[in-house]
Amino acid sequence: MLGLFMLSAGIAHLSYLKGEFHAQVPDWLPIDKDLVVVLSGWVEITLGAAILCLPRFKVWIGLALALFFVAIFPGNISQYVNSVDAFGLDTDSKRFARLFFQPVLIIWALWSSGALKELRKK
Repeated sequence: MLGLFMLSAGIAHLSYLKGEFHAQVPDWLPIDKDLVVVLSGWVEITLGAAILCLPRFKVWIGLALALFFVAIFPGNISQYVNSVDAFGLDTDSKRFARLFFQPVLIIWALWSSGALKELRKK
């Protein structure tokens, strides 16, 4: 399910939701917003396909997904702090509530890949 979610998100980055994703790229990032959206879309497609097609490496892919979710979190914070409307998040309370879903994505990546179990062993 996570792999399909990532593939869908990646395709959305590259096509019909590209403008919405621009809203999440922080203004302070010294890289073209379109480039960030395209690159992150390709990362999502790659990780989504990898988690689906490379079960032997699922723990490592899960860790990479979790790190990816951590890396993009500043975009969610930026959207909230700067009151940027996107994805139907048109109020500060909706944008604030969205911040609490990022940890859910991180845990989902770690749990569904078996990485959380591996981390607990150590």
